[in-house]
Amino acid sequence: MTPASPRLAAVMGIVFSVLFVAALVVADAVPHLGAPDSVYGAFYDGPGNTVVTAVALYLVPLGGIAFLWFVVALRSVLDTLEPPPSAMAHGLNLLSGVVFVALLFAGTAALATPVFLTTIGGGAPLEPDTSRALTALGYGLVFVFSVRGAGMFALTTTTLLRSAGVMPRGVAVVGYLLAAWLLLTATDHPASLLVLPAWVLIVAVVLLRHDRRARAAAAPTEDTATDPAGPRGPLPDAATETTR
Repeated sequence: MTPASPRLAAVMGIVFSVLFVAALVVADAVPHLGAPDSVYGAFYDGPGNTVVTAVALYLVPLGGIAFLWFVVALRSVLDTLEPPPSAMAHGLNLLSGVVFVALLFAGTAALATPVFLTTIGGGAPLEPDTSRALTALGYGLVFVFSVRGAGMFALTTTTLLRSAGVMPRGVAVVGYLLAAWLLLTATDHPASLLVLPAWVLIVAVVLLRHDRRARAAAAPTEDTATDPAGPRGPLPDAATETTR
């Protein structure tokens, strides 16, 4: 089985970062938990349908799919590195990435329930208190639980890349700080989640740098292996040819 290239992992990480940041910018228009009932009512009776639909049906699902591609491609790259990755860190890496995406999807579904009920189900609009409760559920799933999965994924990935010598020490320190932020902070402001795409972009740059070095190291070997003439020995002695 041919492993994924570091370039593919980096590209999917960049795609995820763009979609995730766009989702956070759009989701910031959703009323926060402390907003009064009038704000909730005006939002879901006005532009809320468009905003929540864009986040729930397009940006978050596509971003989650891109993240899964990033996880699988990154793990394929890690499997080719020396020394072999730690079995515990390798397993936690996969589980934490899947947990992050699953809880991100669940939280987005809770946030979008008031809109889905009216636009897809054809039901009556929910009361502001019910919409606030669903928003609180969505915020809890995303900002408390899924973020912890993202932090564990960042922690294990940074450790694995550093152990393989792919990530420089200074970059690894930054990666650990960003992972600690995701693991320890608790806030409901979308801007706090910008730490995750920032970390993913750092890893993407590291992978592109590793890919360029690997291609440069493999180029002389490939040129030698594909030379049709093969290795050339010394030319025959002219004097010997003359006496024959």
